[in-house]
Formats: sequence, structure tokens, C-alpha cells
Amino acid sequence: MNVSGEDKNSVAIDLTEFRYGWQIIVLAMIGVLTSAAVMPLYGFGAMVVPLEEALGWKRGDLLATVTFSSFGAVFSSQLAGSLNRRFGIKPVTVASLIGLPLAFAVMSQVDRLGGSIVVLYALFFLVTFAGVGTLQVTWTHIVNLWFEKNRGLALAMILSGSGLAGLVLPPIISTVVEIWNWRAGFLAMALFPLLLTLPLTLAWIGRTPETHGQHQGTRTNKRLVGVLFGDAVRTWRYWTINTSMVMVASAIIVMVVNTVPLLRDKGFSAIEASQMFGSFGVSLVAGRVLVGYLVDRLWAPGVAFVALFVPAVGCFMLATLDHNPFLMIVAISLVGIGAGAEFDIAAFLIAKYFGMRDYSRLFGLQMAVISGGICLAPTWAAVLYSQFTNYDAVLAVNTGLFLLGSAMLLFLGRYPLLPDAGYAPSP
Repeated sequence: MNVSGEDKNSVAIDLTEFRYGWQIIVLAMIGVLTSAAVMPLYGFGAMVVPLEEALGWKRGDLLATVTFSSFGAVFSSQLAGSLNRRFGIKPVTVASLIGLPLAFAVMSQVDRLGGSIVVLYALFFLVTFAGVGTLQVTWTHIVNLWFEKNRGLALAMILSGSGLAGLVLPPIISTVVEIWNWRAGFLAMALFPLLLTLPLTLAWIGRTPETHGQHQGTRTNKRLVGVLFGDAVRTWRYWTINTSMVMVASAIIVMVVNTVPLLRDKGFSAIEASQMFGSFGVSLVAGRVLVGYLVDRLWAPGVAFVALFVPAVGCFMLATLDHNPFLMIVAISLVGIGAGAEFDIAAFLIAKYFGMRDYSRLFGLQMAVISGGICLAPTWAAVLYSQFTNYDAVLAVNTGLFLLGSAMLLFLGRYPLLPDAGYAPSP
């Protein structure tokens, strides 16, 4: 049954778009890896125990810091779209790639700014504003200008930057902290956007498909189709997608922050735990690319259901298994597959069910809703950990969130026939 309501694409990948836009893929992938949303999330997990030992702050209080980063993203994700429209993507992104390293540098002096964990909370809230132009709103917008036939796969590839972050950041940060101290961990995070993303942004942002001959004669008169922002936000499908993504994202963010401490509690060393968590990043990248390929060809909600069901099995394994490195890696990898599907599915479903006419505003609002919805996730996880002194209750709640969040997407139905708004100017 063709539940998509449209013809299936060939299983082969049309490489034309990638031949013209590969630099955009590389830039956006690294941009996601070094973004203000991803780096604090994936880098901080490796610093929880060192900060606990060095500054005497309770682990539960430290785990709550990511809540403030998510809360900041509620507002900064909306600000990103407005700034990009008013000043242009390149100036906003360049300024953010300077502001973000400065924010991390200030974090390295948090104990000298009053000695209270409240200061750390404030800095985590402000970090997404310092790096507002590095948020996913920017990178997905750029990619959507370049890719049409392979949009799902292209989004999957660039959003795999978060998986690469899960692969490289924990071991690098753990090693840096072990050699020097926790301050060096924050300074290491400051160097990533400064040395990697900023030079590529200066070199490559500003290119357009037309200036490089992509789809000559087809893009200039490309029809703009989709639902207006006001109409879309009044539909049940939009809020079903958002609710599902909030549930899944809440479980994922809890696992990202707590997996390394969880493994430490199971008796693994800091380096061992960080290396094992690297499997999360590998599976995230693999799952994201596979899901991106499949949603271009199959009914996306069905693909999403399978991909987001798998992490529930991983959480169950982590709750019931003990000191078995191989099975721990398998469990972490299963959770990583769901993390890989999440944002790829979110961006793809918005484009597929509501079109590109108001994509930036709809996706920006979706990111704000997701960020707001997951604000309390690290906090309730910290409360459960403090109450039970283990992660069993946390893993049980996460299992339920993955199961329910994935099942909700099955009710979305066929892709709609989107309204035609007429001819759009070239991007």
C-alpha cells in the first residue's frame, strides 16, 4: 500500500545534488557538531564527575544544568530565524562562531564568578544566545535551499554532526580533563567552533545552487508550496509531531547526559565509560543516514516508529544488565539509533506535511517547543536518581517515553497535497 500518497522514488541515489552541494553538507555537519545546542549537551556528560569532585557540587544539581541550556534554546531558536532574515545567514553565523567560544571560556572560570552553581545555570542558559546562529535552524535552512530530491538524506547527513559529537567529544574532553583539569574541558570546547567551523563558514557560506549551475533552468521558477504558518499551527498533525518529538527528545537528552555517569556507577573508569559512549555516536550517525535514506522512499512515520522503538530496548538492557562491556555497547548503540532518527524525522515531517512555504518559522517553533518540552527532563532524571540512588527509575520512564512517542506518529496518515502559492524567487 502506498501510504505516502505519491510514487515511490528509485532505490538509487541521484548524486547530482551532492556533486554540487557537498561543501554545504560538510559545513553544515561540522556546524551541527560545534553548535550551541550540541556541544554543551555532548561535552558536559564527561565533565559531571570531575566537577562533582573538584567543586563539591552534587551530581543531581550538575545534571540539571542542561535544563537551562534547553530553556535558553526555547527563545534563541526563535531569535535565530529572525536574525537570519534581517541580517543574513553569514553575518549572524560568523558572529555566533565568535561568541560561542567566548561563552565556553567564561564557563571555565565559573568557580571564580561567585562559586555558586547558579552561575553555571545562568551560563548554560546564555550559551545558546551566544551561539544563536549555530543552531539547527540555520544549518537545516541552508541545506533545504540546496537539496530537493535527496532532502531527507541530506538532512540526515548534516544532523549526524550530533552523532559525531557523541563520538569525539566525550573521549577528547575526558582525556583533556584527566591530563589538565575541568577548566581545560571547557576551553577545549571553545576551540572546536573557532578552529573548525568559523574558517569553513567564511569560505563557503554565501554560495547558492544557481551560482554553481545546479538544476539550471529549474530552480529560478521553482514553485513555492506549503501551508501558511498560522494555518499549520492550528492542525492536529503539527502538534502530534511536536508532542511525539518532545517525548523522544526528553528521553534522549537524559540518556546523553547520564550514560557516562551511569557506566561509572557500574564500575567502569572514566576513560572506559567515555570510549563505550562512543558507540552512541557511531550508531547515531549510522541510524540517521539510514533513516534519512528510507524516509525519501518510504512512509516516514512508519520508518520513524521502528527507529524510535529500538531505544526502548536499549534502555531496558541498561536497566537489567550489569558489568558486561559488550552488552552495554549494544544497549548504548540501540539508544543512539533513536537519537539519530529524532531531528532528521522532525525536520523531514515538517517539510513533508506542511511544505517549504513557511518552513523556517514552523521548524523554528518546533525547535522551541521541543526545547521547552525537554527543559525539565534532566531535572526529573536528577530527582529520580537522588531519590533511588540509581538509574533504574530513570531508565523505566525513558522506556515508556520512547514507546509512546514512536507510536503517536503512526496516526499522521498520508502525506497531504500541499497548496501552491505560486512562483517563488530564487534563494
